[in-house]
Amino acid sequence: MAEKTYANVNKSAIGLYEIFFMYRAMMKKIKLILEMIKFEHTVFALPFALTAALLAARGLPSLRQLLWITLAMVGARSAAMGFNRWADRKYDAENPRTHSRALPKGLVSPAQVIVFTALSSILLVVSAYELNSLAFSLSPVALAILFFYSYTKRFTFLSHVFLGLAIAGAPLGAWIAVTGTLDIPAFVLGTAVLFWLAGFDILYALQDIEFDRKAGLHSVPRRFGIRWSLWIARISHGITITALFSLAALLPLNGYYRVGVFIAMCLLIYEHCLVRENDLSKLNIAFFNMNGYISVAVFIFTLFDVLL
Repeated sequence: MAEKTYANVNKSAIGLYEIFFMYRAMMKKIKLILEMIKFEHTVFALPFALTAALLAARGLPSLRQLLWITLAMVGARSAAMGFNRWADRKYDAENPRTHSRALPKGLVSPAQVIVFTALSSILLVVSAYELNSLAFSLSPVALAILFFYSYTKRFTFLSHVFLGLAIAGAPLGAWIAVTGTLDIPAFVLGTAVLFWLAGFDILYALQDIEFDRKAGLHSVPRRFGIRWSLWIARISHGITITALFSLAALLPLNGYYRVGVFIAMCLLIYEHCLVRENDLSKLNIAFFNMNGYISVAVFIFTLFDVLL
């Protein structure tokens, strides 16, 4: 009897160890995927979504709305990045800048990335359902745009605009989440985000001019060269600042909001000073750091405006 009891306890212990190691392996894969999609860079677009929510509510949205908007944003960006890494896995393996990513190195499998993308897509759709009927109805459209972007570099140099359009869905979606409608200010803010992201993506693509030529991929830098690409990025960001300032004429916004936009403008100018035709060495600093600072600055000062 004692031997039987010992055997049962031993089997239970082995079962718990197996569950523990399976859990550890799963968490390791999830961590690798989150690092691969640069999950922390969700901060780039989330503040603009929250800014739209503040403006749409003319104050603070409900905690429930903020929760589901945030979850929708996390789901949308994670799905988009996961799908992009899966779709570009062949090119990432050949590109010296990206060949060390988890998927090309075999640290995660294509199937695992697809499962992650599917779960992230479900998170977006469920979050949209919890917000309102219009948000739920448009969630498949949002996913289609997010996924379609990953293939645009194969046939058009306007891929940067498609990426901007995909990210512009963040403030548009947040506006719909709060009001259940789409209004002119939402489109103005969406335009600002579209050109903000397109301009940054053009700068980021400067790193891959030679690879794009060899691989047959399209981009503004490949088509127009470094000098004109820098000017196109500057013009794009000029449109962004113009659109952001014009919101103050459409909505009852005061000085705090304008201060936030002015700070964003200064950060953009500084960012462009970091990237020069004959010196792209600071491009990563310009892209990753300034992106986050700009969106957060606009959000914080919009928050001050609606509260004070």
